[in-house]
Amino acid sequence: MSLRTAVVGVGHLGRYHAQKYKMIPEAVLAGVCDNNREQAEKVAVELQVKAFTDARELLGKVDAVTIAASTPAHFGLCQMFIESGVHVLVEKPITETSQEGARLCELADKKGVRLQVGHVERFNPALKAVREKKLRDPLFIECHRLAPFKIRSTEVDVVLDLMIHDLDVILSLVKSAPAKVSAVGTPVLTKKLDIANARIEFESGAVANVTASRVSQNTQRKFRVFQRDQYLSIDFQAGEVNLLTKTGEWTEGDIPLEHESHSMEKGDALFDETRDFVLSIVENRPVIVSGWDGLKALKLAEEIIKDAQRRLR
Repeated sequence: MSLRTAVVGVGHLGRYHAQKYKMIPEAVLAGVCDNNREQAEKVAVELQVKAFTDARELLGKVDAVTIAASTPAHFGLCQMFIESGVHVLVEKPITETSQEGARLCELADKKGVRLQVGHVERFNPALKAVREKKLRDPLFIECHRLAPFKIRSTEVDVVLDLMIHDLDVILSLVKSAPAKVSAVGTPVLTKKLDIANARIEFESGAVANVTASRVSQNTQRKFRVFQRDQYLSIDFQAGEVNLLTKTGEWTEGDIPLEHESHSMEKGDALFDETRDFVLSIVENRPVIVSGWDGLKALKLAEEIIKDAQRRLR
């Protein structure tokens, strides 16, 4: 039997989530839900499914849901579905606070349901192509995630809106706990931080320098990794990978560097994320980005926000 699914919160991003479920052979989209009736009905007509305005109406009708509502609504919605034994894919950040996130992770473990967090960059073809063979022991990571201003997602700081994508990727690569965080940031167009920079030092000695802005004129999603005898650059947006590797000792007139360049097909990371969530349930295996992973990224984001706000006083 196909997995019965639904999406709660079908605004800009939630609509895309619903479209992906319609493309997955192992799933059937049972409905879409939004407290804005007009929006719910619009997406329901587009995808030829039933519209709901109260998420409680989905209980008993679905096996798995995606929560793409606003961040403050994540905890209550996730808790309701998990307590009812429904598997949950929740958009990032997992919850508004790490205390709420921890409660959800513990509840999901207790109920034996999948809890996946929508850190979609983990499914980016460029990252997937290099992470196993090329990203062995990062010593220094530098990333820039810049975007023009958009009204949506301004209920949270840019750290939770954009930077958290890179924080999750960094934490998945550096197998060590953060030891020290130093951050700066400022509101520009909203009352929240709209631009922020953080320096994260890990217990292993690795360092990450992370910048995020939602008040830029251009979009940029670049991730650079320096490790022993190697430099790797990933352009998440363009799908380009560049790798420089030292192949020998320096001699006069000889530069012992090997250059690799790859242009990856853009693919559909959101589809891959959603299908992997479905298959984790069907095949009874762990998800790739667990609730605990999402919680680690949120805790680090909170430290960054706290230090940046301290400097603003």
